[in-house]
Parts: sequence; C-alpha cells; structure tokens
Amino acid sequence: MRFPGFTEEWKTKKLGDVMSFKVTNSFSREILNYEAGIVKNIHYGDIHTKFQTLFNITKEVVPFINEDINLVRIADENYCREGDIIFADASEDLNDVGKSIEILKLNNEKLLSGLHTLLARPKANYFQKGFNGYLFKSNTVRLKIQKEAQGSKVLSINAGRLSNIEITFPNILEQQKITIFLSLIDFRIQTQNKIIEQLETLIQNCCNQIFKQKIRFKDEDGNDFSEWREVKIGDILKIGNGKDYKHLPSGQVPVFGTGGFMTLVDDFLYDGETVCIGRKGTIDKPMYHEGPIWTVDTLFYTHSFQSCIPKFIFYLFQTINWLEYNEASGVPSLSKSTIEKIKIEIPSINEQKQITSFLSKIDKKIEAEKAILVQFEKQKKYLLHQMFV
Repeated sequence: MRFPGFTEEWKTKKLGDVMSFKVTNSFSREILNYEAGIVKNIHYGDIHTKFQTLFNITKEVVPFINEDINLVRIADENYCREGDIIFADASEDLNDVGKSIEILKLNNEKLLSGLHTLLARPKANYFQKGFNGYLFKSNTVRLKIQKEAQGSKVLSINAGRLSNIEITFPNILEQQKITIFLSLIDFRIQTQNKIIEQLETLIQNCCNQIFKQKIRFKDEDGNDFSEWREVKIGDILKIGNGKDYKHLPSGQVPVFGTGGFMTLVDDFLYDGETVCIGRKGTIDKPMYHEGPIWTVDTLFYTHSFQSCIPKFIFYLFQTINWLEYNEASGVPSLSKSTIEKIKIEIPSINEQKQITSFLSKIDKKIEAEKAILVQFEKQKKYLLHQMFV
C-alpha cells in the first residue's frame, strides 16, 4: 500500500549505518520521583506499559531523577533529542523485547534514557521526524528484532545486534505522508481512549452518588421510594467456593479467576446471574457474569439472591473498599464469613431496577466505545503491515 505518485524503490540499510547508539544510565525506580527535579528519565517499564509511540513530553507523565544524584559526568550528546529512538532492551515477553518509542517533542526539557534502554540517534537526512516511531512498530522490523533477542526467562537485545538489523524506508517526502496519515489514526485512538476514560469516570461518580443516596429515583407516579434498609451481605445472598477445573474436558463454559478469563470447560459450578468476588489476590475487583460459569478457588461466586437484583449488587459492590476487610499481611485475602458480615444499605426492588437500568445504559455505552477502539487498533495494525515492507 503506497500513496499516489510514489514509485521510487525503498532503500535498505543496516540500522547501524543510519543510526548511532548513545550511552544510557541504569538508574532504578528508587531514585526517581514525580514531584520535582531538573532532568527527567525514561524507564524501560514505562515504554512497555504507557508511553505513546510518538513520545511528546508535554502529554506524558515522566519521572524526575532525584536532585541529589550527580549527573555531571553525563555528556550532552547522551541527553535525548527529538527524533531519537529509545528501545526497551529487556522483557520476559518476546512480543515486548526491543519495544520502542520515538522522541517527538521535548519542549526544551532535559531527558535521559534509563535502565534497560538503548538510545539510538538517526544520522542526518535519512528520516522524517515521527516516521521511525511507526517503522519500528511494523511487523517486519519487530520480527527482525525478536529474532535477535537472546535469553531464556528474560529476553534481551543489545546495540550490536540491533545495528545488524536491516531496515527498509522510502524517501523523505513519502515518509512525511506516511507519518501524517498514521499520526491521525493515533490521534483518533487517543481520543477514543479519552472517551472511554470519561465514561468510566462518569459511571464511577454516579455509583458513588447513588449509593451514598445523594441521588434518588422516583417511582412511575413521581413519588419517592421508601427509605433504604441496612442488611448484612449474608442476609441477601449466598457465597459459593470456586474449585479446581483441571480435571474437566474442554467445553463452552468459561472459567474465571481473580485475573479474569482463564479457559473453557464442559461443566459449571453455577448457571445464572452472579457477582464474583476475589478470595485471594485481587480482592477489590467484583465481576458480573450471566450464564454458566466455573470459578477457581481464588474467586467466590454469589447465588440465591433474596430481595436484591444481582446486577444491582454488582454496582453496589464496586463502591465497597474491599481492601479494608483484607485478612492477610501478605497476599490479600477474604473469607466467606467476613464478606457475609459486611453491612450495606439497599433500596426497594423497584428502585434497584431503576438504578440498575440507569447504570447499565452507561455500561453498554462503554462497551460500544471499547468495540470502536478495537476496530481502530485493528485498522492501525493492518496499515502498519501493508505500508512497511
């Protein structure tokens, strides 16, 4: 896939012929902070988890190096410049080793490339700023980087092995076209993420207001519902234990743990609406499910609901500070008896229905926006595959 008017063959060169590697530091998280400093630092973990492909320092949250750290020995040429590429040189996951960002905007701030990173600087007149951010995300280049990775449990790559990788790129004008086009898609993806974040904030705020009874609903005649009543969780539902699933053949019933979906089996512990609560590990992320389900022994499921609607209980459970009821000093854990004794307030069934309907509409909107985000991300992946050879 190429833009009209461009027919010139792309150039192929070794990365080491068009880029030079600079010295990076090995500062750990312990000497970084988010409050104050003069020099900021790129940690490899942030490349893996949060920084955008085209790094704009005004739009990213980047830690400072503590001011008591002596940086006198660091030469000026080893400070990041716009157009530099920073690679994460280590990962436990093959898909992440050598993951990179391009420094698009520094806003006159001082920035260093830190622990487990490689800093590559393009040589003059080869690249349009922003182009390499996408080039190094393309399947072709990513596969070459992965093939150069070494190690068993932890995979790594060094400047020498990266230098031998061949990259193929067009002239500057075509690079400009590609960069502008993909940047627009990236901007749309970022906008979509913001839409989702705003909706998630909205539903969280609504839950907080509703369950503090600062927002009340009225019946179909415009009259107030009855006052909420205090109950113990164990008075309105029962809690079931998860079990080991490894003896079960594959099937269509989802198995969930505290980390989410695990696999599919041919049997179920419960069939119907349920709200799952972590027994051990992640205890503060209630999950709603409807239909057959199997849970492992780190996840409780609820059933036999009395005077309450399961989906309403799901929203209510999201307002509980579950960590307050943690019973362990190490890995967080909850017991049935502890959960059953927690006191909550619930309204009448009819008000529960209205609350559930209202919050479910926001939830459906969030799911719809997430589906749109998935399509944009698929589109970007497809274009990266088609545009780079």
